[in-house]
Amino acid sequence: MRVKSGRAERGSGPGRVAQGHGREARPSAVAGVTGQWLVRGKDGRLAAYARHSGGVLRWTETRPGGPEWSGPELFEIPHLTHLSVAQGADGYVHFLGRRSVPKGDGPPVVDVVHAIQYQSGRGLTSWYSLGNPRKNSDQASGLGAPVGVVGPTGLVHFFVRTGAGGVMLRRDDTAGKWESWHNMNARGAGEGMAVTLGPSGTVDLLVAGPGVAMRWRQTAPNGGFSREQDIPVQVAPSSVAALVTAPDRVTYYWTDPATGGVVAHRVGGWVIPLGGTPAEGPISVLRTVLDGYDCTVLAHRDLDGHVMLAACGTEAEEGGLWWSPAGERTVMPPALATDHAGRVVLGSIGADGALYIARQNPEQGLAMGAARRV
Repeated sequence: MRVKSGRAERGSGPGRVAQGHGREARPSAVAGVTGQWLVRGKDGRLAAYARHSGGVLRWTETRPGGPEWSGPELFEIPHLTHLSVAQGADGYVHFLGRRSVPKGDGPPVVDVVHAIQYQSGRGLTSWYSLGNPRKNSDQASGLGAPVGVVGPTGLVHFFVRTGAGGVMLRRDDTAGKWESWHNMNARGAGEGMAVTLGPSGTVDLLVAGPGVAMRWRQTAPNGGFSREQDIPVQVAPSSVAALVTAPDRVTYYWTDPATGGVVAHRVGGWVIPLGGTPAEGPISVLRTVLDGYDCTVLAHRDLDGHVMLAACGTEAEEGGLWWSPAGERTVMPPALATDHAGRVVLGSIGADGALYIARQNPEQGLAMGAARRV
């Protein structure tokens, strides 16, 4: 499928800045966010999120479909080391963070924190600590970054890697209380997890392990999990992403550490080489309609920091795809979404810590306009 991209524009659009920051010194991103950090709210407006040294940054479209944005706004939470985002069918955006608070000469106090944004452009709730499954052991400071998903009834599930290479689950219940930690009985879990919610409302989890990818599948919506057969593959750290590509079927994408290229895999099938040379971090994937066809769009940051873009028919990767430079450079993994008008939107964070947005042009294939600094 033809992919055409434009060059980045350096013009700055108008936008509201965080309180206490002048326009000459707007807060800038210092790290990316795990998960779908470019999301569309119930009102049709897109919002983008990144991590700031003092908390969470947010940019929001001023109207559905843009092109103008407000922000960045800074929502303060000290000592945040990682952040992931998950959105439910109700439009609520859930933030799950790993916090590490220094404590004298001893190890830091590490926990998982949670907050919610109920409406586009509105404030966040207070941050609530969800604790640490190993808080009273020497493994506490080795807690990994949380990765979450929201079930069909709005219940949040999140997973973390322990310092010993295990995987723990915690989720809330219908009464609004958080259940106890649940041990997924994993061994040798590495950095990076991919969690998805299928059309039937069940959660699928893939975790990189020692020479395998470990997989769990929920037996029923909001139910327990069954351990599925391991996939005998090598997965580069923090590179795995997942996309529902058919009813209750997931396609996984990751970087092959042996070749440095992107691969795709569906359970029961072969590993499909897709080319590309991603830098660290996951590939961004999006399922959408292009020229009337069900398609998958992929984006990643290459070793030189350029954003690379490709598209193919959904579950038709065997036919080949071609990576095209999107025209801008980024220091963090890019994000893909569709806007209110159904156009593909590519988000990236520049070396200046600012948000850059490129939108699909009204041409055949996947033709992207120039990236615009927000």
